[in-house]
Amino acid sequence: MRTVMLLLALCLISGIAQDSAYAAEPSAPANKIDHILLWGRNIDEVTSIMTTKLGFQVKPGRDPSGVANRFVRFADLGYIELLGMTKPNPEMDPGEQADQASLHGGAGARQFGLHTTELDQARTLLQQRGFGVTPIFSAAANDPDGTGPQGPRRWQLFVLQPSPLSSGTFLIDYAPLKSDPASVMDDRIGREQPNGARALSAIWLLSADAAANKTQFERMGFSGAKAVHLPQIAARGYCIPVGGTGVLALEPDGPGIAADTLHKQGPEILGVSVGVADLDRAQRRVARGYEQTISSYKGVFGESFLAPTQADLGILLEFHALSAKASVGVCGNKLD
Repeated sequence: MRTVMLLLALCLISGIAQDSAYAAEPSAPANKIDHILLWGRNIDEVTSIMTTKLGFQVKPGRDPSGVANRFVRFADLGYIELLGMTKPNPEMDPGEQADQASLHGGAGARQFGLHTTELDQARTLLQQRGFGVTPIFSAAANDPDGTGPQGPRRWQLFVLQPSPLSSGTFLIDYAPLKSDPASVMDDRIGREQPNGARALSAIWLLSADAAANKTQFERMGFSGAKAVHLPQIAARGYCIPVGGTGVLALEPDGPGIAADTLHKQGPEILGVSVGVADLDRAQRRVARGYEQTISSYKGVFGESFLAPTQADLGILLEFHALSAKASVGVCGNKLD
């Protein structure tokens, strides 16, 4: 997925676009949050934090030129892609250079992807609604993790350019998973998280104007936003349903973590919410990993706790109990 960074280079310098004349439409171009790109200060450090302190399983990736990637995969098919340098002065494409310039060599996230099963239609739909989009790009035919030159490309994507949101955004689709018994078993095992995490439920977009992000999601076709308040980080904004997942469009609500982060780092992906099967067990595991007491609270997605990851990962990581109501999305929206 390093190719994604090249394609997103121009998105990083774009502000939030405004188009008050464009009304929201009912159909949405994507069906869920797919993944975020999370930079560590180096790949071994971010891997150690995710495993030792937080209890995730991290799957290996590739390291073609000194920038490696690894993966934290969930049962709902969402994932976190970890990026980090493995040697001084690595070869970096323009997108990676732009990300690192924005992060000042530190940890954090500036990009996220939405999943669609109809990439061409999604691109046409967004063009019709006035969004700038790139051509569709594909994984290489000789991708070492693909099915070979004669098979379908492992992934295809296009980028919203300029980005209408307070972070870089792309839409992505994948070839069908390999169906042989060994591959099916490997995939299932790779999504079993020791800390009980099962779903990438939501991403948190921080900006000075939460309503602007909400408006752009409505232009894209994601309706049904609900007002939210996060006193734990002194933020307010909206929960925007994206299928069974959600986006929290947030802005500061007085002094606190959100205001401090926006002042120091500007608009960014502030955090992610991860659904777990056993919240108490996950909480105990994280408390032992960080060797400190961690309190739970009633959050946007129910009973939750916040792992103290901002200094380590550059983002916040919220764990929440999975809803027992399979028909209800994270924002309380009804699912088909």
